[in-house]
Amino acid sequence: MPGPILHLGATVLCAHAGQGTPSVTVPRVLVSGQPVATLPAPWLVAGCALPPPPAANGPCVTAQFVTSALRVLAMGQPLLLMDSQAICAPTGTPLIPTVVQPRAIAT
Repeated sequence: MPGPILHLGATVLCAHAGQGTPSVTVPRVLVSGQPVATLPAPWLVAGCALPPPPAANGPCVTAQFVTSALRVLAMGQPLLLMDSQAICAPTGTPLIPTVVQPRAIAT
């Protein structure tokens, strides 16, 4: 399904309002002046409000996207889209893109 491309400046939150940022971007491909994010790189999560054990199994520390664009690549890697799905570790909750640039769309 076509969707807006994720980039370094996108707002991506864990289910507990922690801010996600890509650990690696592709600086040669820019969208709205920001480098794009690709599938294989893990994301880092900061500020997750889920308490640590024994109260819960948090906070979210990293996340890995499991779906991406099917047709559009940057440096041979699939781009991440607003509808791409990710799983946070160690909680298993989603990482949710909430604000992205609206102009560049990929499938």
